[in-house]
Amino acid sequence: MTPHHIPSAAPAMGGGRVTARRTAVLALAVAAACAATAPAATATPDSDRSGAPPGLSRYYHQRLDWRSCLQGPDDATGAELERAGARCADVTVPLDYADPRGRSITVAISRIRATDTRHRIGALLLNDGGPGGATLDTPPRVHAALKDVAGRYDVVGVDPRFVGRSTPLNCGWPVGTALLSAGTDRSAFDRQVALHKGLAAKCRAAAADVLPFAGTRNTARDMDVIRGALGERRISYLGVSYGTYLGTVYTQMFPGRYDRVVLDGALDPRVYGPRMLPTLLASNERALADWAAWAAARHDTHRLGRTPEEVVAGLRGIVAAAARGPLTVGTGPEAFRLDDTQVPLLLFAGLADDTDDSRTALAENAALLTEAAAGRPTRPSPSFTATLRTFFTGAGSASASSQQATLCADGEAPRDPETYWRDVERSRTEHPLLGPAFNNISPCAFWDRPREPRTEVRRDAPALIVAATGDPRTPYPGSVALRGLLPSSRLLTLQGANRHALYGMYGNACVDTAVNAYLATGVLPSEDVTCAK
Repeated sequence: MTPHHIPSAAPAMGGGRVTARRTAVLALAVAAACAATAPAATATPDSDRSGAPPGLSRYYHQRLDWRSCLQGPDDATGAELERAGARCADVTVPLDYADPRGRSITVAISRIRATDTRHRIGALLLNDGGPGGATLDTPPRVHAALKDVAGRYDVVGVDPRFVGRSTPLNCGWPVGTALLSAGTDRSAFDRQVALHKGLAAKCRAAAADVLPFAGTRNTARDMDVIRGALGERRISYLGVSYGTYLGTVYTQMFPGRYDRVVLDGALDPRVYGPRMLPTLLASNERALADWAAWAAARHDTHRLGRTPEEVVAGLRGIVAAAARGPLTVGTGPEAFRLDDTQVPLLLFAGLADDTDDSRTALAENAALLTEAAAGRPTRPSPSFTATLRTFFTGAGSASASSQQATLCADGEAPRDPETYWRDVERSRTEHPLLGPAFNNISPCAFWDRPREPRTEVRRDAPALIVAATGDPRTPYPGSVALRGLLPSSRLLTLQGANRHALYGMYGNACVDTAVNAYLATGVLPSEDVTCAK
């Protein structure tokens, strides 16, 4: 899952809301049965002027029914889109692009239209990450970040297939994430194996007919149908976190159909897949150490320890207490019982942002868990309660289901639980807190094998890659690696920030100005650029 879509411990992460769509963390691949029959990615002599591959013209030329985004009096997303002047539509796409006359599904989009029509550049499609993250609600935020450039773009948010307001995929899970820890001993891990096997079985029972078609290559194909339905010869694109992988895949499958591409918090496409999480350990350990130093300097406020070592030892003590018996967090019907497979996720969720607000929220949550570990009553904040509800009840099932379906369709995971157990045990010495979580088994171990091979990056693509050196979710080396795979691209680095997702969200003027200059002119910097925090 894309780490960008793990609910944060603080309101500042990922654009400022803790919602069910912010669930998750990342994920890749074998040869597919349909690879030989999938529609060609590039235009052929049989393609029409829109670039529609044979058999897909009716999708590329469909007339969109633009309407109000508001779905009722309690629809906060729709209300925000209405205030921003957005309209919404459903785009019809094939479930299986190898069978375009077969079943179809819908992909929900929103659009704030360009106002400077004389200098209009085109459509800017957005993806906020995940996989499984909704982006229909994102245009108002990006429109504001574009500043003077905003009037020159149609800003288009997309809920990818099986996400949000698009045709749904919900496995009916009792939890809202599969990112759990292996726990402190073999019995906890064995329970995890049974849980993840059960989660996979629920998806197979609920959605076996659509699971094979949930992969990123089909999402990229949907993007090109959207391009055609919007009447655009080329589209520009802004992708965050997992969205950078989706954008990279689009450039490989549809060369010549994109204009300006911004990839914020980039993934190395060779690493992305169901077993990507262990590659995040080093960056998250650094983020944890930095947060612990911050918390130690504020011991008089948060009482978590006077040294970084004491702070981290306290966190490990919370997990140990949860292993002895579940911690009770909250009271009454909103009480949650948390064991050693669940607590590490709550700590990890707070590490994606180094702002004082986010660090304070993680400190407050750690203090509350310390109280629970001591057996004292606790009263979690509304935002922490929302995170607990999303993670540990069925409230987050839909988002988690679509995320897992994409991850498992994009790549194959090891099948033998012993492979994971060995990795968990090896990781404990150096990474006692996060190692058992990042090496744990997942539902992909029990999933059907992918239908399509992973996308290899073989074509150059000019893109602006944006990255923070301390990004805990998509570590900086991934952005450097993608820069190497795309020689015509440029790397915009924010030095010294432990932050995931920068443009228009972190408040760094150097980054935002550089991105807007590129989106305004289409001209990449002559060389890589470094900004100071």
